[in-house]
Amino acid sequence: MIKRIFKRQALSLLCATALGLTAVASTAHAQDEAATVDEQYIWDLTDFYPSQDAWEAELERLRGEIDGLKKYQGKLGTDSKTLLKALEAQSAFSKDLLRAWTYASNTRNTNLGDANGQAMVGRMQALFQAASASQSYVAPEIVGLGAERVEELIKGDAGLEKHALYLRDTIRQGEHVLSPETEKVLSLMGTALGSSQGARDMLANAEIEWPKITLSDGTEAHLTNAGYSLHRAAANREDRVAVFDAFWGRYKDFESTFGVTLNGEVQANVAMAKARKYENTLEYFLSGDNIPQDVYRTLVKVTNDRIGVLHRYFKLRERMLGIEDIGYHDIYPDLVQTDLTFPIEKTRDDMLASIQILGPEFSEKFAKASTDRWMHVYPQPGKRSGAYMSGSAYDVHPLILLNHQDDYNSASTYAHEWGHAMHKVLTNENQPYELSNFSIFTTEIAAIAKEILLQEHMLEQAKDKDERLFYLGYALEQMRGTFFRQVMFSEFELAIHEEVEKGRALTGARMTEIYGEILKRYHGHDEGVMKITEREMIEWAYIPHFYYNFYVYQYATSIAGAAYFVDQMKAGGEKEVKTYLDFLKAGGNDYPVEILKDAGLDMSSDAPYNAVIDRMDAVMDEIEAILDGRAIK
Repeated sequence: MIKRIFKRQALSLLCATALGLTAVASTAHAQDEAATVDEQYIWDLTDFYPSQDAWEAELERLRGEIDGLKKYQGKLGTDSKTLLKALEAQSAFSKDLLRAWTYASNTRNTNLGDANGQAMVGRMQALFQAASASQSYVAPEIVGLGAERVEELIKGDAGLEKHALYLRDTIRQGEHVLSPETEKVLSLMGTALGSSQGARDMLANAEIEWPKITLSDGTEAHLTNAGYSLHRAAANREDRVAVFDAFWGRYKDFESTFGVTLNGEVQANVAMAKARKYENTLEYFLSGDNIPQDVYRTLVKVTNDRIGVLHRYFKLRERMLGIEDIGYHDIYPDLVQTDLTFPIEKTRDDMLASIQILGPEFSEKFAKASTDRWMHVYPQPGKRSGAYMSGSAYDVHPLILLNHQDDYNSASTYAHEWGHAMHKVLTNENQPYELSNFSIFTTEIAAIAKEILLQEHMLEQAKDKDERLFYLGYALEQMRGTFFRQVMFSEFELAIHEEVEKGRALTGARMTEIYGEILKRYHGHDEGVMKITEREMIEWAYIPHFYYNFYVYQYATSIAGAAYFVDQMKAGGEKEVKTYLDFLKAGGNDYPVEILKDAGLDMSSDAPYNAVIDRMDAVMDEIEAILDGRAIK
């Protein structure tokens, strides 16, 4: 149970925006290392522990309780009271453990190169492994009781109701639960099997010496992961080409090393799936949320069937940029240039205005939370790139890491991460700890819905057609980045796992080949839509989410779900808003597909995916109508 909670909460709840998938660019905030940042924009971790010494003391206490977790071994089926005591002890321990993890991991993430933060996380990982090993008997013992006995025990004490989903889920996955001895061995191997991600992150974020180039205006661009994210959108096309040449060239220098780290992750996944007797690795990773493989494969099929809509987008981008030979380096510039800026205070005000549809209670909760010190807002040297919400500490509050740069992408990212955070707030207020562990499959819907609400608010506030074109262009890029791009990543992730499952060698060069084939198909290389060169085929090495294991497909399913809920609320009234809020409050009280069915959304059908693609077509229709009205050819 400890391992299950850790995998789904401590890792998965680092919920990140898909559009800025791996890095949000540094700005003047990052470049001026001496700049003073208002403490309001630096999170306050004393809400978790008053000091690191207090955290150290808690770690020692938890370490001392590990052996005590074994005392119920062989006794779970005695009676309902005993089973309840055992599960309550697990819950209390895991809740405190995740609070300690939240403090340690977020301390580290503000400076990845700091040895103290690295050591804190290493000690937490060791503690998780020890705790997981001490509880390795639980699942086999529950499975051994059988479904009938487990149901009798649940009925025997009302206190077990909040544990019922876990108990029934363990029975459901019973054929994949191994002997207590084997489970213990696998638990002890947990840290070793997960080491590839840490090696990759250290290499990409702290150890590679990233190139510096001089742009056409004389600016020196330091092409770290964050610097690339900023400068890839340069208005000057020659600058963009130079950025891509230098940045991807440096990744290519380390192709073999990145290949080793990702291959290590894939090999570990395939081995674990085999050990647990799953048909394949995809089934293994979908099984935790009880999501049918058909959801994943239907998503990929529908996307490929309608890939022409994505190709239409690239042709429209080509038209709006005024070029005739669109390349991969032309994907990121804004379709419409704007002088609009989105400092953090304005961003908060815009989001507050955009969520009024959700009612005064929701708006007031956000208004208060967003002025508390839950966020680490600006870039700084060594800080983890990108953005995420960390919500594992049930008794405290979520944390949000941003790298805000005062542009609309940062504003949308802000809305996304606060969508996760407010989902966590409502879940924790309405569910016990045991049912608060919502799925990425559902919380990405909550996050992207807030992005869409902000987007529609900004469209309503647009002062002229140029500003409207800017937001429509961003909406298109969101659908490209959050839907089509994530499905492309999902295809690659499935392909590299299937490569190993077939017994083939998986090197960095082979990954580049596989990724390149998929990249060409999605961007219409053979159809003459966009020429893909060998330069950008190394992009797979840049994406840390490939170490999160069949994670990214949920961005694509989630933009479909988010669009559904927003459309329902906009077209409806109080009933539709209540349905959405009830969805948020449900947290993890059922399997995610069932929670969505209760809200009227069937993710196993083609309909939600076709609806998002139709939405993209409609936005392009409006843009082309505006352009045609101006006689832009």
